[in-house]
Amino acid sequence: MSLASAVPFSHCYDIKSADLPLLSLLLHTTDVQALARALQSQLAESPGFFDQDPVVIDVSALQLDESCPVMDFAGLMAVLKSQGLVPLAIKGAEGAQKDAALACGLIEGSDLRVRRALPQQTALNQPQACEESAAVAPPPPALVSTLVIDKPLRSGQQVYAKGGDLIVLAMVNAGAEVIADGNIHIYAPLRGKAIAGARGNVKARIFAQAMEPELVSIAGVYRTTDKALGPEVHGRAAQVSLQSGPDGDKLLIQALVP
Repeated sequence: MSLASAVPFSHCYDIKSADLPLLSLLLHTTDVQALARALQSQLAESPGFFDQDPVVIDVSALQLDESCPVMDFAGLMAVLKSQGLVPLAIKGAEGAQKDAALACGLIEGSDLRVRRALPQQTALNQPQACEESAAVAPPPPALVSTLVIDKPLRSGQQVYAKGGDLIVLAMVNAGAEVIADGNIHIYAPLRGKAIAGARGNVKARIFAQAMEPELVSIAGVYRTTDKALGPEVHGRAAQVSLQSGPDGDKLLIQALVP
């Protein structure tokens, strides 16, 4: 004799729509090993940067030929998972390429809208690193927290404010690194690296009481000390913002006090 559940079906669950922040990986190469080396090199100084973040694999820019008619999706997914990414969907695939992706458990994501391509982390006057770029699909989630650090950061130390702003009340020494998904405020000299808008927030800014950085970066666009700062901002209170133009995005560094 079977017993029917006393709980009405309508009380078992609710189905609702949900917004999920996604990363989109736009591939320019079918060489999975080259991609693995590029990701490992780019993330070497920021281990744990990705924390089980869902990603859409975009193959619309791939040039396939007889030597590689189909992407090695199994190998690609293993590489992405090793870096803390969770492959979720495929975008821009057709025919055998699409069949291979779906066979690996990816879902069809061609209807997803990518907000903007995230520029390569390329220093001024230096070549781009490898054939890999990332983009953010929906607008970044609202910042929900602010991390405050009140002690000096020594060489080798790294602080990451995930999902919010970072406020540092003491010196960031050379060799130290501060990272935030939002803005970075440093009420002391900045002599190390500062990376704001780490997950694609192009509106993020970096503020420092004394701007003397080894590197500053916003939304993947960065500048190193290979090109010295001008005397109007070096060692002075200044801010860094991202400026878009016909030639692409570039960092704008301005003194806070004229």
